[in-house]
Amino acid sequence: MNEKGLFITFEGGEAAGKSTLIKKVKEYLVSLEKDVLCTFEPGDTEFGKSIRAAVLDGNEKIPPEAEFFLYLADRAYHVEKMIMPALESGKMVLCDRFTDSSVAYQGEGRRFVSLERIEEMSLVATRGLTPDLTFYLDIDPKIAFKRLTGKKDRLEREDISFHEKVREGYLLLARDNPHRIVVINAEDTIEDVFAVTTKHLDELLKKTNLNKV
Repeated sequence: MNEKGLFITFEGGEAAGKSTLIKKVKEYLVSLEKDVLCTFEPGDTEFGKSIRAAVLDGNEKIPPEAEFFLYLADRAYHVEKMIMPALESGKMVLCDRFTDSSVAYQGEGRRFVSLERIEEMSLVATRGLTPDLTFYLDIDPKIAFKRLTGKKDRLEREDISFHEKVREGYLLLARDNPHRIVVINAEDTIEDVFAVTTKHLDELLKKTNLNKV
């Protein structure tokens, strides 16, 4: 567990439903009188906005190494300026994407360096911060892309084979980290997804409360 607050991350491919789930989870936790911060990567700081514009909003082809280091820069700043201060003040932090995204997208999707190296460098950027619990919303990319509307960002414009590799990366992470990562079928209804999520959240909260006694 993190020293004071709890750090919960939400992962998944494009159009998996993370934003909708995070909104419902925040409402649920607030109803339990928890102090909650919702944040996201990349770009939920002034510094990060320019990085988000570079890696997602533009049309220029970015080398995978440059893409990865830009994400790491955003994450290091994000942890320093937002996430750690919130955790130290006792808040529950709900974060849309974190280091698992780099392992899945840059490690498995781009395959320019080993997954182990991606994880190692991500830990350097976050000073060893890891989530207390991660929800991975699993969905077939072919189904997910039918949900997409409007202008697509640079990652959404990648071909389906890239997103299938990203999914493989997430499933490998879940297999290797069963104590932390909860795999949820994102093709289920939002009610079913939310029910599974709150079950695991309640278990974490109960364990945390017991640890504080």
